[in-house]
Amino acid sequence: MKRIVILISGRGSNMEAIVQACAAEGWPARVAAVISNRPDAAGLAFARERGIAAVAVDHKRFDDREAFDAELASVIEGFQPDVLVLAGFMRILTDGFVQRFAGRMVNVHPSLLPAFPGLHTHRRAIESGCKLAGATVHFVTPALDHGPIIAQAAVPVLPGDTEASLSARVLAREHVMYPRAVRWLVQDQLRVDGDVVMHTAGESQLL
Repeated sequence: MKRIVILISGRGSNMEAIVQACAAEGWPARVAAVISNRPDAAGLAFARERGIAAVAVDHKRFDDREAFDAELASVIEGFQPDVLVLAGFMRILTDGFVQRFAGRMVNVHPSLLPAFPGLHTHRRAIESGCKLAGATVHFVTPALDHGPIIAQAAVPVLPGDTEASLSARVLAREHVMYPRAVRWLVQDQLRVDGDVVMHTAGESQLL
């Protein structure tokens, strides 16, 4: 039985989708813990209500990023994760932290990477005249938003779209794609060849 640890900073809607899919689909895994850098994160209450360990590691208590990451890594390791999932975790992680969990840490980014890494992705897509936008699940590497791509979901950019309307449509697709990608990982159905990730049974990695 694989153990999943999920990091959040707020409500954690993708975390909710993963927890629900894991239970409903009978994955060979369980969500062992939900951890947030914010003690008031709403997602912690969701986890507790479902009997999942919910822990806050408040980044404001630490003098620098290295000290916070060291404590966060220690807490995570206490749950012996096979998979570490970033689900709206709004902290840039140090290289040492990323390397510690290399190959088992994934993130979802709200753009079709490598386009628009960083913030304000939906606004930038609209301002650039993109006809498609979307989201990407990728392995986490020290280069921000540049890890090997596991899955992508695309949505059209519609006339009159605002940052909020496009964001909502993309997030709805994330809620389908991210649990699917995590399931592939816990079922050992992914093969990484350099920067290319392939599903070993040929399941579509485009949603």
